[in-house]
Amino acid sequence: MALGAFRFGMSNGGHQQLSRSAAFRWRKVNRIGRAPALQYGGPDAQEITLEGVIYPHFKGGLRQVDLMRLQATTGLPFMMVDGLGWVWQRWVIVRVEERKSYLMRDGAPRKIEFSLTLRSYGTDLA
Repeated sequence: MALGAFRFGMSNGGHQQLSRSAAFRWRKVNRIGRAPALQYGGPDAQEITLEGVIYPHFKGGLRQVDLMRLQATTGLPFMMVDGLGWVWQRWVIVRVEERKSYLMRDGAPRKIEFSLTLRSYGTDLA
């Protein structure tokens, strides 16, 4: 899978789990003398959470999650494409989390777990 310039895989941050959620907007419309009705307002922005593990001494180095954060600070939406060739359109990075474990004497982790939350940017009408 690729998000912009960042490639997920064995040589860098490999994702092992993908969660996707879709929400839909329903607005309450009050009515006199009756229970409120609901009016469909359309789909809301979808969210994807990618979770994975990095073994920095095996491949890719210690700065892979930093690169994800750096990409997020650009404030730009990125195209996402998976390994099957599906184009998932544009997504923005809204959250980057990391957990470091199995620390060596100098504090360098042998294992880095990460979680990356993405939100769909939406399509622009031409």
